[in-house]
Amino acid sequence: MMTRRDLFAAAAAAGAAAIAGPRSAPVGVQMYTVRNIINKDTEGTIRTIAEIGYSAVEAGRSELVQLQPLLKKYKLAAPVASLETPLITGKWQLWRAKEAGWDDALESVKAVGARWATIAYLMPPERSDIPGFIEKMNAAGEKCGKAGIQLCYHNHCFEFGGEKGRRPIDLMLKGFDPKLVKFELDVFWVSVGGQDPAEFIRANAKHIGLIHLKDKAEGTPVQFNEMVKPEAFKEVGSGVLDFPAIIKAASAAGAGYYMVEQDQTPGNPLDSLRKSFEYLKSIKAPGLKI
Repeated sequence: MMTRRDLFAAAAAAGAAAIAGPRSAPVGVQMYTVRNIINKDTEGTIRTIAEIGYSAVEAGRSELVQLQPLLKKYKLAAPVASLETPLITGKWQLWRAKEAGWDDALESVKAVGARWATIAYLMPPERSDIPGFIEKMNAAGEKCGKAGIQLCYHNHCFEFGGEKGRRPIDLMLKGFDPKLVKFELDVFWVSVGGQDPAEFIRANAKHIGLIHLKDKAEGTPVQFNEMVKPEAFKEVGSGVLDFPAIIKAASAAGAGYYMVEQDQTPGNPLDSLRKSFEYLKSIKAPGLKI
């Protein structure tokens, strides 16, 4: 039987939840989507993204620094910056990248006004020691947190392969300190990995920081590597994923941003971005700030 104190505590918790409510978050673009056209017409690409209605972009930290004047001109925020994976793994030779240090990385993230930093990909050789990677991510998350930045890990589908309980995703959910490292959850790859994205978000709400929105073609097989056919990538609302359910779950989890990304497009990626935005606008989901 509940005591009087229990009743008061339950009422206070319910009241706090009601006040907080679902979180409404803006919709932006992951610039990987426009990688094949951005250098041909940089300003035109940025201008069109803003004209479509997107309010923010996500890109590598160096790219955001270069784009900053145009982003300001077209009133696009840069809340999310991707960091070089070797900052965590130390394997710069795999990426053929110029070695950088944490001080420079965090300085450039803060310079563009980003408050989120992501590790966007692990090369296959970097996947051999997931427990070690988790430990390094938590340490990096603490470093980022002291700088006022939330570190996130962007999933693909390899994390869902293997024996349940020992899969990389299981180890990450158990090992990542959710205060230090959250997920930038890519719902397409969650689905390719055989999971229901909305259900996954609900089950792991404390781990959710950001959401990547992209749709999946009907008939795309479950697999645990990223070698999917180009036509598997669809504009948001053009495939089989249940985006109203995904956004409802992500909003309840407190997602900070929704970033539309389409790795492969059938034509001009700006046309695909427009189609995705128009769909998101049409569904009038309470969790979207459009």
